[in-house]
Amino acid sequence: MVPLLLVLLLAVVLFGVGFAVKALWWIALIVLVIWLLGFLVRSGGGRWYRW
Repeated sequence: MVPLLLVLLLAVVLFGVGFAVKALWWIALIVLVIWLLGFLVRSGGGRWYRW
């Protein structure tokens, strides 16, 4: 019974880590797109953020 619980616990932890990593990849992708848009807008003459 204990090994079964350990395997289930490991599966839940790995699923949670996988979901968190996937969410972080999406956040990184969104930040990259915003940064690129800001770079293009800034090179066009306007400056809409202060980084």
